[in-house]
Amino acid sequence: MALSMRQENMLKFIRRFVREHHFPPTIREIGEAVGISSTSVVNYNLNVLEKKDLIARDKNVSRGLRVIEPDEAESSSATSHIVRVPLVGRIAAGEPIPIPEEVSDFSVFGDDTVDIAAGMLDGTEGIYALQVRGQSMIDALINDGDIVVMRHQNHADNGEMVAARLREANETTLKRFYLEGEQVRLQPANPTMGPIYAPASDVEVQGKVVMVIRQLD
Repeated sequence: MALSMRQENMLKFIRRFVREHHFPPTIREIGEAVGISSTSVVNYNLNVLEKKDLIARDKNVSRGLRVIEPDEAESSSATSHIVRVPLVGRIAAGEPIPIPEEVSDFSVFGDDTVDIAAGMLDGTEGIYALQVRGQSMIDALINDGDIVVMRHQNHADNGEMVAARLREANETTLKRFYLEGEQVRLQPANPTMGPIYAPASDVEVQGKVVMVIRQLD
């Protein structure tokens, strides 16, 4: 049975989204892209694509969707492997929040983890996750309660979304990073909020965002 126009558009959108973001879209993002408001209708059509071996899905994993390329051989063992990423704390997407004295980086969640399909990550070294607190990155599609998956690094290019620590205040925040001479601008993605300016020597990059896991109602 041939694909419907809707299903073809879904598949094209998923492939394009993965190429651009390096991780798959959510059901809601797929629906918005193809003009479907019902998540159950989106899910039905994804099931059709899965039955035709055009995509693979793991409903127990966040964004557990993968496009199966026509020339793909036996690679299911590699792409279906699950990585347990440590959820190490919360980070402010708003005003910076203080780091507790007993914790060097973030407020630790104990043994909590986020399960992600290994094929969605470009390597797992230095990967950790943080829960977002605040609304300053809503135009980057990051809302309060979402999970950001980070790659630990102490440098960033202008425009990258990072976890930044303000050393003197001992506070952390999630913002876009811009080095401007001897100062750093930490830019929110919310038109109602202004940037944070700090001396470059006072800003410590603790990681770069590589994936966002949306918490849907």
